[in-house]
Amino acid sequence: MSWQAYCFLTKNYPRATSPGDVRRSATSALHFYRNRQLDPYASKDAYRLSLRQLVFFGRHMNEERLIKSANYVRTELPVRIAHRIRDLQALPYVIVTQPEVAKVYELYWSAFDKFRRFPEINNLSDNWKFCDLLETLLDEHAPVIPNLSLGLSLCSPHIPPDSLDAFMRRMLISRISRRVLAEHHLALSKSLGRDSVNSEDPHVGIIFTGLDVKRSVDKCAYLLRSCSQGIEDDNGEVIPNKGWPEVVVEGQLNARFAYIREHLEYILFELLKNAMRATGLKHRHDTTLPPIFATIVAGKDDVSIRITDQGGGLYSNGIQSPSDLFSFSHIRNATRMDDNRIGALRSASSRGVKATVAEQVGGWQAMEEKGDRNTKDPERGAGIAPHQRMGLGLPMSNIFATYFGGSLQLVSLDGWGTDAYLQLPKLGTNLEGIEV
Repeated sequence: MSWQAYCFLTKNYPRATSPGDVRRSATSALHFYRNRQLDPYASKDAYRLSLRQLVFFGRHMNEERLIKSANYVRTELPVRIAHRIRDLQALPYVIVTQPEVAKVYELYWSAFDKFRRFPEINNLSDNWKFCDLLETLLDEHAPVIPNLSLGLSLCSPHIPPDSLDAFMRRMLISRISRRVLAEHHLALSKSLGRDSVNSEDPHVGIIFTGLDVKRSVDKCAYLLRSCSQGIEDDNGEVIPNKGWPEVVVEGQLNARFAYIREHLEYILFELLKNAMRATGLKHRHDTTLPPIFATIVAGKDDVSIRITDQGGGLYSNGIQSPSDLFSFSHIRNATRMDDNRIGALRSASSRGVKATVAEQVGGWQAMEEKGDRNTKDPERGAGIAPHQRMGLGLPMSNIFATYFGGSLQLVSLDGWGTDAYLQLPKLGTNLEGIEV
């Protein structure tokens, strides 16, 4: 179906049932006639960067370099957003008219329009105005992940699994890339005039140049084991908390490398969270729980981390192989269409999901402070306490791992446990894995 036909149908036969939906449909239709503004940006290639380039440029920051950084971000972000708007425009009609997908489209177009209209940055005062825009848009785009996941889950029967997963990968890895550029520039702006390179935690912007892997594992394990709530199994039964498995860290415990700490810790948190939940459910009738092992190995070119549990493996009627857990298609992962998953995504789509450890931990800590442990609030829990599970943790972990050329693999020993292998590049020379 042509976009002219789409616009005609949207204008004359709206699906919306509320004034807000009608306005959104009308506005979306107008956007498809305004591709003259999009074309110059969508025709450009994204200028991909490596971790080493980001560190090298930001290591000796001054006002001149900061202004250059601001103008790079100002001109690069609308190009990356334009590519994803093109992706959204290429979706089948039945998908692009989903309210959740339409909301993402509106957010992207609004951000694109604001960036393309923002004037050149010439001084620090201009830069702080630009930083205000970045922070506002970062908050406004928090609903993107759950809305995309919900919209595509509901439309999963209308799109082949390979096409759906390729689309979601492009959308999410591009989203990560834009957040990295924005948050890195914000961090550089806030640290101007301070020596962050020689601090206790040496970093340049959001990149920690001597990231201590064991320390990150220990931090995630501590946060998860601090949770006092029970575990909800797949049938909705809550298993009382008898304590969480110990996490034994072994291997090369002094391993350090330059990486974005927030990305590493999100992946570790999700892998340990799943391992703890599986172990607790598998051994619910045992007096003690077997430990989880985290093995760290620093090679010449990469750092590898293996998380090993005795949680029974990943066998499920809903998947054919462990890699299907990374898929957004209900054909590969049948749990995508579970009522609980859809309900959790609907709840999250209103408040947003930033995909950070702090966001998850903050939710269940707030609930424990209130002392209300029987609430049905979907924000509750860090993933092991009773709460609605959205199924975003492993797919997002896989996206984070592959962003700079790493990998995440799951090996299931059904009936015994699971080994998760995380491999991340050590040299920082890999370019961002974004696709045009």
